[in-house]
Amino acid sequence: MLFIKEFWAFMRVRKKFWLLPIMIMMLLFGGLIVLTQGSAVVPFIYTIF
Repeated sequence: MLFIKEFWAFMRVRKKFWLLPIMIMMLLFGGLIVLTQGSAVVPFIYTIF
């Protein structure tokens, strides 16, 4: 939680709100990779891309 608070404070002070969508997409893709590793869902993920 501390990282999120510090990151939000950094974005507020430096006015770098354009970093937020990049970080969200990185977290989503990272979570997708972790959740589908060795899973039966993998064939369905490949059809999306």
